[in-house]
Amino acid sequence: MTDFDYQQIDDLIHSRIRLSIIALLASCEEASFVFIRKKTGATDGNLSVQLRKLEEASLITVKKEFIKRKPVSTYSITEKGRNAFQEYVKRIESLLQFGELS
Repeated sequence: MTDFDYQQIDDLIHSRIRLSIIALLASCEEASFVFIRKKTGATDGNLSVQLRKLEEASLITVKKEFIKRKPVSTYSITEKGRNAFQEYVKRIESLLQFGELS
């Protein structure tokens, strides 16, 4: 049996809020800032920072527009983000299996 290499877990996704965001966006086509905030329970400031980190890594994209004169930011997961999330899930499953075999 080989040891589990914890360094293979993606630190960018592993953050609780960023993981919540990526999982949410992987399950729907797109989501507004307000919807993501409501689902994650994050503050506006913290959520903005975490969304920006995911966007800078090209894991998500943002579309900004005005609806009824109000700014609306809508986020969606990219193919790179979807692949990174799937890989993250595989690594976590591997970790859980490793724990069962120990």
